[in-house]
Amino acid sequence: MKVLIANKNDINNAISMQECIDVMEETLTLLAKGDAYNPLRDSMHIPDKNGLLGTMPGHINKHSVFGIKAVSVYPENAHIGLDSHQGSVTLFDATNGVPLAIMDAGQITAVRTAAVSAVATKILAKKNSTTLAILGSGVQASSHVEAMNAVLKLDEIRVWSRNKDNAINFIATQNKKYGVPFECFDSVNDCAHDADVICTTTASVDPILYGHHLTEGVHINAVGSSVYNTRELDGSAMQLCQLYVDKKESAINESGDFLIAKQEGLINDNHIIGSLGEILTNQIAGRQANTDITLFKSLGLAVEDIATAFFIYDKYKNNNDGNWVEFG
Repeated sequence: MKVLIANKNDINNAISMQECIDVMEETLTLLAKGDAYNPLRDSMHIPDKNGLLGTMPGHINKHSVFGIKAVSVYPENAHIGLDSHQGSVTLFDATNGVPLAIMDAGQITAVRTAAVSAVATKILAKKNSTTLAILGSGVQASSHVEAMNAVLKLDEIRVWSRNKDNAINFIATQNKKYGVPFECFDSVNDCAHDADVICTTTASVDPILYGHHLTEGVHINAVGSSVYNTRELDGSAMQLCQLYVDKKESAINESGDFLIAKQEGLINDNHIIGSLGEILTNQIAGRQANTDITLFKSLGLAVEDIATAFFIYDKYKNNNDGNWVEFG
C-alpha cells in the first residue's frame, strides 16, 4: 500500500487557483444537495499557550473518499515568522478505509479558503466590481489577491495592515505578479471606503471592520476569524450585512463574528440567509440589488480540504507522478 505525501510545493504544482475555484464550486453544490457530509469540528486548547488543535472530518460520496484535517492555530505566529495555521490533511478510500494521501494542511488551507471566497464573490458581489480592499498582509491576503483577480476585472487593489511595513513589503511582492495598481492605506476607513469587495484576512482577536466603514453595495469576504471567541467585524457591521456562510450549522456554533454579535443582541440565527451551496443550487437568492451589503463569513469546512486533496491525489496518480511512500 503506497500513500502520496504532498508538501507545499507539490500542492502548488498540482492545482491552480482557477482549478481550485471550480473544485470548491462543485463541493459546495454537493454539500447543499446532501452528497457530502461535514460534521462539526472538534478542538483542544493547548494548556498555557495561545493555541489550539482542531480536528475536522468529512466525507464526499461522489469521490468515495473521506478524510480528516488536523490543524494547529497559533494567532501569534506572525510575530515569529510562521503561519498561524499548520497541520495535515489525511485522505482515505471510503470503500475500504485505506489511507491514500497525507498533505500539508497549510497550503491546502491557503488555496481553498481563497477559492471559496472567489466563489462567494462570483455569486454575491456586484457584477461591475473593480476595486478590492485587502485587510491583512499574510498568507491569506496573498491568496485572496490571486483569487479575486481570477473572478474580477480589477483596476485598483488597496491594502491595509496593522504593521505598515508588512503592507509595504506585501505590495512590493504582489506588484510583480499582477498588472493592477496597489496602494497602501494607513486606516481601515480609507482603505474600505467605496471599495466594491473587501477581504478581511487578519489574525485579529478584536474587530477591525466596523459598520461605519461599509459603503452601500460592498461585498465582504470575512475569513480571518475561525473560532467562537474572536472576530474581525463588529456587531454593527454584522447587523448591516446580508449574511451568507459555508454551512449554517458551523456558523451558529463556531463563528465568533456571528456569535459575539448575537450575544450583543444585535442579530439572531435568522440573520443567516443561507449557504453558498444553497445559492448555487437555487434554493435561496443571493444579492438582490446593487445597494445590498453582502457578507460571506468563511469558517472553512473539512469537505473543502478533502475535495482539494482528492483533486491533487487524483492528478498525481493519473500522471504516475509524486512522492509515494510504502505504508504497512
